[in-house]
Amino acid sequence: MDFEFAIWQLVYLFIAPQKVYRNFQYRKQTKSQFARDDPAFLVLLSFWLLFTSIGFAIVLDLTFFRFIIFLLYVIFVDCIGAGLLIATIFWYISNKYFRRGTDQDVEWAYTFDVHLNAFFPPLTILHFCLLFFYTGLIGDHSKFLILGNTFWLIAACYYIYITFLGYSSLRFLQHTQVFQRAIPTMHGSSESL
Repeated sequence: MDFEFAIWQLVYLFIAPQKVYRNFQYRKQTKSQFARDDPAFLVLLSFWLLFTSIGFAIVLDLTFFRFIIFLLYVIFVDCIGAGLLIATIFWYISNKYFRRGTDQDVEWAYTFDVHLNAFFPPLTILHFCLLFFYTGLIGDHSKFLILGNTFWLIAACYYIYITFLGYSSLRFLQHTQVFQRAIPTMHGSSESL
């Protein structure tokens, strides 16, 4: 397992996600597949899920049993369950409506990789950064409400943008800018709050 490369990917998902997807292009040229074949990214993501869940358990003063339930929920519902659903929907839509020709298909494993890439920054923003403001967020202060909504807006925009990058990096897909259309809508909705 190449943990150094997986850490590079995690860091660059925040500072320059385009470089991560440029690397997916290189993988396709060398290994004839877009999807990852090294589980190091998943191992690091699993440790990060565990670490941030422990942080939530401490901040929320959860018992050990409730922590286990919370951890299982975050892993199997938030990450894997939502990922399976989103990856399957995007796999179907991209293969049915966005392909230029019929000679190449979007791999389902690649769509799940796109989800995992897009999942990491929101996980960090909402399960780590937001913890430092949690006690203020549960009060009635409007400034903390605005701050909490801003964190959620940033996390959602990250998810959408990284998803867009994942599909736009596939040269045989067209009209992938459709994935970005939700960002202005979310920004307009957050301003109305």
